[in-house]
Formats: sequence, structure tokens, C-alpha cells
Amino acid sequence: MRGVVLDLDSLSPRDLDLQALQRQLDHWDLHPHTNPDQVHERIADAQVVVTNKVALTAGHIQSSPALKLICVAATGTDNIDLEAATKAGIQVSNARDYATASVVEHVFALLLTLTRQLDRYRDRVHNGDWRHSREFCLFDETIGELSGRTLGIIGYGVLGQAVAQVARAFSMNVQVAQNPHRAPQPDRVSLKTLLATSDVVTLHCPLNDATRGLIGASELAGMKHNAILINTARGGIVDEQALVNALQKNQIQSAAIDVLSEEPPNKGNPLLDYRSPRLIVTPHVAWASQSARQRLVNELSENIAAFLRGNQRNAVNRG
Repeated sequence: MRGVVLDLDSLSPRDLDLQALQRQLDHWDLHPHTNPDQVHERIADAQVVVTNKVALTAGHIQSSPALKLICVAATGTDNIDLEAATKAGIQVSNARDYATASVVEHVFALLLTLTRQLDRYRDRVHNGDWRHSREFCLFDETIGELSGRTLGIIGYGVLGQAVAQVARAFSMNVQVAQNPHRAPQPDRVSLKTLLATSDVVTLHCPLNDATRGLIGASELAGMKHNAILINTARGGIVDEQALVNALQKNQIQSAAIDVLSEEPPNKGNPLLDYRSPRLIVTPHVAWASQSARQRLVNELSENIAAFLRGNQRNAVNRG
């Protein structure tokens, strides 16, 4: 059997062990990148295709009669035409829960950086301010604590629950937003209440029609003035210009963003144009620890091994 990886470099394979994956099939074509006009040719005779962000359309699927399995090197499968794959009898499998520890640690790295003013103090030391201090220490930037503060979580799946567990270890109070599309749960609060009463709001929901633009101008205006917003989920959940406006107007204290509405942001982005120590932007790396990426590769390997045994693992359709 022949397998194709369309965008291996999206996993940054320099420090990964790919042997378990490569052993699953007789032949692999490993492509660092694949442009849309190259997809047809590269998957034409493949039985297994692995893709992270390269889209597989109905046209790609219908013109690839040998294709039996699509492995998405991510949890989200919005880049795959699932309906076309199902009609063609092609199984689509994703990878799950491989980056939980990495994302949770990134959330708290961002939160602690803002709360403890780490970037500001690092810059002050490099600029020589400590040398000129009249006291033994330099702490004229207000330092906060997580203990006793309220963390509001939007999206309470595996990631949201793991964030809650760490927050409680920091002696934070945790509240969770009610999903408006599910039956009310007694231990949840409305989104409006969560925004109005949380010191920190962190997003862990998927991007879909219900969550696109979920945090916009009115939601930001409804947050506490000393609140911190963290988004390690998907960029389209937050209205980016509205967030810049809210920071400029001091409607919220600060924000930390790991995801943007368009990635890479080669057309610019208002969050990149706004320079402030109250805003941290990282380049979609919350998921990307070496351990998480290795777990992702192992997940792909296990999905293929299960398929070859005639089993379904992490299947997202009925191919």
C-alpha cells in the first residue's frame, strides 16, 4: 500500500521519530508542503493520505479511486469534504487529545506572564533599570496573583476540564459557560454572567457557525475592566479589531492570543499592528511541544494500524 503525507513540515519533524508511522505501509511519499494545484497528482494512486491543513475537496476525493483512508493530523476536520468521503466509502480519522498538556501549559504561561508582568520586568532589567534602583529590588509595575481570582472557561471538553484542574491547583475559582445549544446544566452560568464576573476568560471551544465571532465588541464591553482574555482555540472566535479597540479603551486589562483568523497572517492583522505589553500574540504554538507532536505522529500510526486490521479508530465518518 502507498501512503502520502501532504504537509509534513506542518508538524516540524526535525525532532520527531517517524519510524512507527513509516512501518505501517510499504511505501510513503513524504512532502514538506503541498499546494492546492498539486493535490490531485500526489494522491492519485495512494490508499492512505495524511494531511494536517491541506484541503481535500470532493473533486480530489472523487478522482482518487484507490483512496481508502484519510488521516487528519489534527482534531478538526473542516479541511476535508466528509460528505464526499463518506459517499466514496473512504474512512476519515482524526487525532485526539494529543496536545492537552501542551495547550494547558501554554495557557498558564501566557496568564502568568501577564499577571506577573514578566515581559515588562525582563525588559526593565535588560534596559538597566534595576542597576539604578534605590532599593534591592525593582517592582514598580504592579504584580498580581492567580490565587482567589475567578477563571471563566468557554468550552468544557478535554482541554477546558484540564485547564480547570490546573486553575484549582493555583487556588483559582472556576466557572464554566453554559452551552446554549445543549440542555441547561445546574453547575454552568450564562455567557453574559461568565464574562461579567470572571477575572480571566479562556476559550476552548471549536470554531463553527455558533462560535464564529462569539467574543465581539458587546461581549468585550461586558467584561470586567481588570479582566484578561486568553484564546488558544481558534482565531475566528474573537473579533480581532474589537479586541484591539477594547484594549485601547481600557475596557479589559490585557489579552493573550495564540491563534488568528488567517494563518499565517500574510495580509496583516490588527492584533499584530497593535503593540502593547498588555497584549501577547504567539504564532499558534500552544499545541506544539515536542512531546505533543510526537504523540500526534503516534496517533496517526495507530489510526492506520487499526484500519489495516479492519477496525475503525478515531473515525469521524462512516466511510
